[in-house]
Amino acid sequence: MEFINRLEALIEAGGADAVVEARALLRHVEGRSCATVEAVDDFLVDLMTVAFLVEAGLEAFQHPARRLARARLSKLKRLLASAPAAAP
Repeated sequence: MEFINRLEALIEAGGADAVVEARALLRHVEGRSCATVEAVDDFLVDLMTVAFLVEAGLEAFQHPARRLARARLSKLKRLLASAPAAAP
C-alpha cells in the first residue's frame, strides 16, 4: 500500500496542500465498509488539525496532533488490510 507511505509523509509535511493530496489519495477507498469510511473521515479531520497548527505556527501542539493522525492512519491501514477490495 504505497499510498499509506505517502499519507505518512503528508502528516509530517502538514499544510493545506497535504489535506488536498490526502483526499485525492483516499478517493479510491470510497464504497468500502462504514468502519473504513469513518476511519478515513477521522484521519482527514486529524490531518486538517495538523495543517491548521502548521499554518498557525503553533509548534507546541503539532507533535501530539501528528501522533494522533498517525494512530488514525494505523487504524485505517488495519481496516484496509482486513477488508476485501470494493468491486469496480
